[in-house]
Amino acid sequence: MQRLAVSGASGKTGWRLVEEALARGLSVRAIVRPESLVPPAWAAAERDQRLQVHRLDLSSGEALLHALKGCTALVIATGARPSINLAGPLQVDAAGVQAQVQACRAVGLQRVVLVSSLCAGRWLHPLNLFGLILVWKRLGERWLERSGLDWTIVRPGGLSEDDGRAEAEGVVFTAADQQQSNSIPRRLVARVCLDALEVPAACGRIIEITSSPAQPMDSLQQWLEAGPGQAGST
Repeated sequence: MQRLAVSGASGKTGWRLVEEALARGLSVRAIVRPESLVPPAWAAAERDQRLQVHRLDLSSGEALLHALKGCTALVIATGARPSINLAGPLQVDAAGVQAQVQACRAVGLQRVVLVSSLCAGRWLHPLNLFGLILVWKRLGERWLERSGLDWTIVRPGGLSEDDGRAEAEGVVFTAADQQQSNSIPRRLVARVCLDALEVPAACGRIIEITSSPAQPMDSLQQWLEAGPGQAGST
């Protein structure tokens, strides 16, 4: 059985990733902050040994290596939280991603999907009022792109908590730097990340995603087979 690691697993996108992965029959290792609360629903999966929870700080190299050892893939869903600490995005979205990339290389984990953001790398954007978050997200992307790992970067638009939208809207897929706004439910983001792990053609691509009720419910594989072109970098 494949064992998937999910970092940031107690976050709003992360716990959905864990839930969707378990529903697909994957064994999951959830990586969370030491103080994080986890959903009570995880208890049954832990009892069945389909889920392991590792509590650690990403700056703890040995703990991170231990958490990733034996996993076949990693979805990085960590992200800086709104805070008066303007260094948070640098610490989490850049340095934190770098630490995870280095740990993957050290333990031989080759396949990584990173949840980033639309407009990553842009300077003139309101989100950058929060510690230059889009600048640091792009730096984190670059660490992964240059890692030698099999990577996919997923850039979602504005994140919605409405899971009901996931059953009523299709995903708008584009390559890098094609979308600037619009939203997508976190549930769909989780599904696209897991789909990317199953589609070899998703490797080495930056994929931007939003959703719309007017969009056909095509899969990631269908979009890639239609020939979206090479995902660019900025």
